[in-house]
Formats: sequence, structure tokens, C-alpha cells
Amino acid sequence: SAILSEKGVRIVPYLSIVSSSMKQVGGLLIVLMLSPVVSGQQQMRGLFEGVYKKWRMAMVTKNYAGWQETTSRRRQVETRNRILSEKQPFPGAVFRLPTAPPALGGLELVRLKVQGMTAKAVYFGKVDFGVGGEPTDNLLVLSYVQENGWKYDGAEFINLAALPEVKASLAKGDMSVLEKAEFTPTGAMPAIPAVQLKAPVKYIAKVYAYCPNREVTVQVNRTSRHTFANTKQAEVVIGGARDGENLVEFKTKSLPGGNGKEPLAIRVYLMSQRPGVKIPAVFNYEVAEGGAVQGKGQGSFVVDANLVRQLTGL
Repeated sequence: SAILSEKGVRIVPYLSIVSSSMKQVGGLLIVLMLSPVVSGQQQMRGLFEGVYKKWRMAMVTKNYAGWQETTSRRRQVETRNRILSEKQPFPGAVFRLPTAPPALGGLELVRLKVQGMTAKAVYFGKVDFGVGGEPTDNLLVLSYVQENGWKYDGAEFINLAALPEVKASLAKGDMSVLEKAEFTPTGAMPAIPAVQLKAPVKYIAKVYAYCPNREVTVQVNRTSRHTFANTKQAEVVIGGARDGENLVEFKTKSLPGGNGKEPLAIRVYLMSQRPGVKIPAVFNYEVAEGGAVQGKGQGSFVVDANLVRQLTGL
């Protein structure tokens, strides 16, 4: 995930939040909207923070064995797939991050929820990625899964400057915004990717989408799935491009607040292995503002001898 610029708003610390605690024995649903802390809450917090701190230390010290021990299987497979799809060295590239994972010191735990074999912890405060400047108050959401002990499954940094409604609610001490799906564990174990690469791909490919006020789902060769929502973004194609024909399928839908007249672009690029050489998009579906957008569609591109020469110079 991209790291956004940091601007935010201060909210009341969690100790002033109205006490709320729920337990559901059958589905193992535990919600802590942390107010005066009791020992059980402290133990649960310590458990998850211990996992995160061990994972973070493994990242900082580039300890592959420690990373394996503290990281969920799904995340391990997805990380390896992404690195090999970029033709980067594995596991060395695991630790090539633009910034260090933020420490939890000084952050307030405002919500901790465990459901089934999954859990999420939401922190508020000056999330510091060590990129310089004065950090401001934002949200950090950490996800965990139970796999012979709790494992780190991912993190999301939420820039409050980009969420004015949330910002206003939190400024008033209203924590109801944290009841939304993005702050709630699903209770279901995340699926392990069917594709599990063992070696670098032959050709690096990327999917690009420009989709204001739309959600776009793209599949390449029915193995690499990508979802974009109201964004301008590119993602690496897992498994890369293949020799011969490559299938591209897409679906689109309008998001609330859209008028259905926004422009749209979906493209697939192949990355040249020759420095300074750029290859035009091998797949391009583009609609100008006001044009009619297909709800779904498909196309293909072919990696032939001529394209291989452009990519490799051989």
C-alpha cells in the first residue's frame, strides 16, 4: 500500500471512551473499546503487540527466519509472489521497504476486536514512518490471524486528512466510525493464493487503472486479480506475462457519489528489461469523460518474437 502524506486530527485518548466490552462464546467475538483497563484487556493487548513487535524487529534486522515465524502464511505467499513477479531476489527483497514499519510507542489503542481466527487492532496517534518532518495524528490498523499462534497479517495506514467525515466524528470523540467493515476482522481465515511462484517470472507485467468514482476488477490470465476503487494506481501482475496469448478480463461499477460520466482507463504494460526503453501498453481500454463504460469486457495481448526482442533486446 502507498504511504500517504500525513495530516490528521487529535481525538480524546481511549481512556475517556465509554466502556464497551462484548463476548460471544459461540463465534468468539470479543470487542474492546478500551476504557479503564482491566488485566484481561492488558493481556490481550500485550499478546498482539508482542507479535507485531517481533515481526517489526525481524523486518528491521532483516531476519528471514524471524519474519517467517511471525508472518501469516497468506502474507508470506503473497509477498513471495509479488517479489518474484517483479524479478527481484527472494528473500532479500522482503526487507527492501521505502520506510521502516512504525513503532507502537506513543500510539493509543482505541479498538481491539477478535473474531474467530482473525483479529484487528486500531491505533490512533502520531504514526511515525521515520521519513522526516513532524508526524501528525492518524490511524494505524493491524491485522492478525491464528495459525499455531497469532501471526501478523498486514497493516493499513489511514490518513485522516483524506476522510473529513471520520475526522469530524473523531474530533468529537465519536468512535462509531470504527464499527465499519475496514476496522472489523472477518472471522474467516484468508485464502492462501492458488498461485505460489518458485522462481522469477519471464516477463514483468503491470495493470494500471484510472477509475474516478468507480470500482474496477481486472484479471490477467485468470490468475492475477486486481481491484481498484476511485484511484489512479498500478499493480504488478502475479505470474507476469506468458509467451503467446494472454487474457485480460475486467468488470466496472459506479460508486456512490459518481454520475456515471467519469473517464476510465484500464491498461496492461510489459516492463522492458533494457534501461530507458518503454513499451506502449499491450492492452488498453479507455473511455473519455461522458462516454459509455462497459460493465464488463475482455481482450488479450500476444507475447510474440517481435515483442520479446523489444523487451530483451535479443
